Amino acid sequence: MASHRRSSSSSFPGLTRGTTVTVLSAAAATAAAALGAAPAAADPAGPVEATRAQVDRLYAEAEKATEGFNEADERTDLLRRRVERAQDSVARGQERINRMRGALGSVAGAQYRSGGMDPALALLLSEDPDTYLDKAAALDRISERQASALRELRQAQRRLSQERTEATRTLAELERSWAVVARHKRMVERKLAEARALLNALPAQERTAHERASRSGRDEPSLPSLAGEAASGRAAVAVRAARSAVGRPYVWGANGPDSFDCSGLMQWSYAQAGVGLPRTSQAQRDAGRHVPLSEARPGDLVTYRSDASHVGMYMGDGQVVHAPYPGAPVRYDPVGMMPVTAVTRV
Repeated sequence: MASHRRSSSSSFPGLTRGTTVTVLSAAAATAAAALGAAPAAADPAGPVEATRAQVDRLYAEAEKATEGFNEADERTDLLRRRVERAQDSVARGQERINRMRGALGSVAGAQYRSGGMDPALALLLSEDPDTYLDKAAALDRISERQASALRELRQAQRRLSQERTEATRTLAELERSWAVVARHKRMVERKLAEARALLNALPAQERTAHERASRSGRDEPSLPSLAGEAASGRAAVAVRAARSAVGRPYVWGANGPDSFDCSGLMQWSYAQAGVGLPRTSQAQRDAGRHVPLSEARPGDLVTYRSDASHVGMYMGDGQVVHAPYPGAPVRYDPVGMMPVTAVTRV
C-alpha cells in the first residue's frame, strides 16, 4: 500500500472528504428545547455537562465511522487498481488473439490456393517431382505449425475468458466497496452534524469553552512514570513530522499534508521516514511490537478505546500529538487522555 496516497479528496465523484458539515436546525431546536425544559432551580452545569458528554460521544462514534470509511476507501483503491490491471490484461489478450487469427487465416488461404488439386495428380503433372516433394514436405511442416498455433489460440481464448470473468467479479466487488464507503461517509456526516447542532444549542460562553477544551482533559486518570528516551532513526523523523503538523486542521478521511484525521496523521508522519503504515488506527495498532505504556518512547503509536478507534504519537514527557476531532487542530494532549488500548513500536 502506498504510504501517502492523497489528502482529503476522495477518488469518487461526490465523496469529498473535507465536507463542511451543515448544522441541522431541527436537531438544534430539539436540543435547545430539551435544555430549556430543565427546571428553573436546576444546576445549569447539569444539562451543559450532559450536552458536552453527548457531543464527545458523537465525536467518538464519528471517529469510529471515519476509520471504517478509511478502511473501505483503501480497499476500494486496491480493487480499482486490480480492475484496471485486469482490463489491461484482457485488452492485450484480445489483441494477441486477433493477431493469431490473422496469421492462421493467411496460412489457411495459402493452403487452400495451393492444395486445391489432388496431391497424386499434382505429382504426376509436375515437371519437377523433386521440387514438388520438397514443397509437399514444407506444407506438412506448415500444417503442423498451424495445428500448434490453433492449440495455442484455444488456450489463449480460455485464458481470456477466465480473465474477463475475474475482471467482472472484481468490478462487482468494487461497486460493493464503493457502497460501503458511501455508507460510512453518510454516517460520519450525520454524527458530526448532530454534534455541531448540540454545540450550537449551548450558550455561547459554554460553546467557546468546549471548543477550547480537550475532550479528554477532564477527569484525566493518573499516569505511570514514563520513560523519556529520545527518539532515534526513523522514529525521530516521524516525531519531527508529527510536530510540524501541530496546528493543522482535523478533516475526517484526510492523511495530509494540509489536514489529517487521527490515523492519517500517523501514516503521513511515518511516510516522511520512508515507513508505510496501514491506513486505519486498528491496523496501526498491530503494525509493530507492543510495549508497556511505562516503556513508551517518542515515535511509538498509542491507540485508544477498546476498539482502537483513535491513535496518537507519543512525544515523551507524558504527551502525545494527535488529530483530535473536527474543529480541533492537531495538538499535544496527555497520553492518558483516554483508555489506552496498546502502545506500538514501529
